Amino acid sequence: MSTVALFAQLKLRLLAGNLRGDLQRKLGFIFTLVAAAGLAALGFFLMSLLRLVPADIAASLVTVAFSAFLVGWMVVPLLAFGLDDTLDPAKLSLFPLRTRRLAIGLFTASVTGVWPAAMLVVTFGALVGLASSAGGWLLEVLAVLVQFALCVVTSRLITTSLSSALRTRRGRDVLAVAALLVVLLAQLPNLVMNSGFGDPTAMLHQMAAVLRWTPPGMMAHAVIDGGLVGLAEVVLGALLVVMLAWLWIKALSRALVTPDVSTQAASVRRESGLIDRFLPDGPLAAVVTKELKYIRRDPRYRVGWFSSVLVTVVLSFSLTRTAEAAAGMPVTLACAGALMIALQSINAFGIDGRSLWMNAVTFGSERGLATDLAGRHLANALIAVPLIAVIAVATGLLAGQPAAILPGMLAGWGALGVGLGVGSVTSVVLPYTVPERMNAFSGAAPGQGGLAFASAMGATVGIALLALPFVLPLVFGLLWVCVLAPFYGLLAEVLGRRLAARIGFARTPELLLAVSKPT
Repeated sequence: MSTVALFAQLKLRLLAGNLRGDLQRKLGFIFTLVAAAGLAALGFFLMSLLRLVPADIAASLVTVAFSAFLVGWMVVPLLAFGLDDTLDPAKLSLFPLRTRRLAIGLFTASVTGVWPAAMLVVTFGALVGLASSAGGWLLEVLAVLVQFALCVVTSRLITTSLSSALRTRRGRDVLAVAALLVVLLAQLPNLVMNSGFGDPTAMLHQMAAVLRWTPPGMMAHAVIDGGLVGLAEVVLGALLVVMLAWLWIKALSRALVTPDVSTQAASVRRESGLIDRFLPDGPLAAVVTKELKYIRRDPRYRVGWFSSVLVTVVLSFSLTRTAEAAAGMPVTLACAGALMIALQSINAFGIDGRSLWMNAVTFGSERGLATDLAGRHLANALIAVPLIAVIAVATGLLAGQPAAILPGMLAGWGALGVGLGVGSVTSVVLPYTVPERMNAFSGAAPGQGGLAFASAMGATVGIALLALPFVLPLVFGLLWVCVLAPFYGLLAEVLGRRLAARIGFARTPELLLAVSKPT
């Protein structure tokens, strides 16, 4: 059996293995399939609509889109490092394969799957939207395939070259900071257009002119132009893919013999925190101390906290440029920030993984589980409450409504309480395994991404609906309601925690199994 067929078969067997799991795993896999198919259909349809717009605008849009596809392939696999075993060469170092054959197999594994297929379908939509003649279809198909190969090979080269650093905690922290900066920079065009600076069409053409002679820009224009110029661009792109593949093989060969520095011993410090001074010794103080250490040491927590603040402040700057848009925005954005913070608690036990059994031993009753949840919520609140205050102040000042700072702050605290209560219930109803601490963006184990997404969507809808009784009056100017928001949130947290304790204690074995699956 050839290397291509072998790795393709192995990848398909891994994907099909999701259908032999439990019901939650099957539903998650089906949801992933539906989402990928929907994205492929929507992207293909939007690309095909380019035939209806002027030719110059269509050309600029495809140039920018092809460049964005390449950037996405460069960034997203870095965020998934540690979730997909084929991204880390160390996972494959014992395979009895030469480096070239292993590279061919890894390339095959990269293009086998629902998401690569969806991206390829979206890219082929450019043919429908831009194809000029039936005679040039062969060249245009080659251009699309070269563009796809360029994305895959570039992605593999980057992940392989950085694999050694991404296994270390410092490398994961640097990646987390870089990803947040990328998110911030991605908002710059939106901020500029909302500020009324320049003509969007002219900016699009200028951006496309800059990207015209980049590799994805040349592939886009090969689809548009065709002829000898397009053929020359496809040949140049293919030569670039070959060169990048050669560099990837060299990087792979080096990575397979490089020692893993992530296994070096780390020092352990004995320390006492402020919690010991304010809470009596017992299960509650122990859980709070443990959660605060998780938040301080685990990059995934830091990314969640900082991204919540960063995204909310960026949205406030983007959406409050006019007086009409700024009305009610401080309250809305403070609640949105509280929602993003609270969504980190929708799988409260997943971070514990197999070690959750030690906590379960101490539960003993519904009250013990409720105390454990209370400790987790208190640890989150110690950080979330001042962060929501910062968000309210920032959004109020950017919106030019300092009088709305206090209502926004109180509403945000109320939304946080609602979110923690809803998160308690989802943590015991839809628990899932969180992978090992390989990167700061690992949300669910392979095969459970659909379950994690369903949990997040359900929690978002639940929090939004339960927060409406005090958010709507505040948005419409009834500011006195803000005084009741924190008490309403506290009531929702208590009731949600008690309901979760009753459900979770009855299904403790299922809960332990759900968060302890191999990753």
